Amino acid sequence: MDPSRTPETEPTPPERTGPDAAADAPARRIARRWPLISGAVAVVLAFLLGALILTRGNGRPIEADAEWMEEILEHRSPVWEVPALVMNFLGAGIAGVIVIPLLIVVTLLVLRRPWAALYFVIATVVSAGLVQLLKTLFGRARPEDMLITSDFGSFPSGHVANAATMAVALGIIFPWLWVWIAGAVYTVAMMVSRTYLGAHWLTDTIGGLLLGAGVAVVLWAPLAAKLDGENTIARRRAAAPAKAPESNR
Repeated sequence: MDPSRTPETEPTPPERTGPDAAADAPARRIARRWPLISGAVAVVLAFLLGALILTRGNGRPIEADAEWMEEILEHRSPVWEVPALVMNFLGAGIAGVIVIPLLIVVTLLVLRRPWAALYFVIATVVSAGLVQLLKTLFGRARPEDMLITSDFGSFPSGHVANAATMAVALGIIFPWLWVWIAGAVYTVAMMVSRTYLGAHWLTDTIGGLLLGAGVAVVLWAPLAAKLDGENTIARRRAAAPAKAPESNR
């Protein structure tokens, strides 16, 4: 070791510390705090909403569903059909299930965020799995005035669950206000488009929102320190080139 360098001046590359060590104290404690509780509550509420719909009318639309669908049918127009079909394409099929998630995972790996990539994959898979479980469990019939062809099982909306999971996960990975706003807009647009196309009742989209967001939050808790640490390391890397020229003056 160079005797001229003291422990205070000895540089410590952020990569050597690892994400856990780079995380701040609140992030390390977050697994024992509200994410597990609030996320679990959201998932349970999705289950209870489906059970309520099933027990109250054997899956038939409740008053809020019927009123919202009447409004949708009154305002259908070719102008709104195109963006609704675009959202339908983005939320499922090859684009929504394979292409978009794969692009996000590859981007995270390129940015050297392996824990974020793992978190995103797990959240997406678990959310999709629970959607199919609830569809099979409740077996709710879809609305009759559909503009597209869909499989059986109206509750919950898989498109909305996928959108909510993606929005919350990316908001956690990149904790910037504009990411949260963009995610919220995308999720609400997906909810409206699903009811506009007649593919889901309003309560189906609410169930999808609760399920998707809840899963993303629950799975965040055990990985919070690693995700926060990766964020800290990424900020240090970004700041390093700017500080390097100053140190050579």
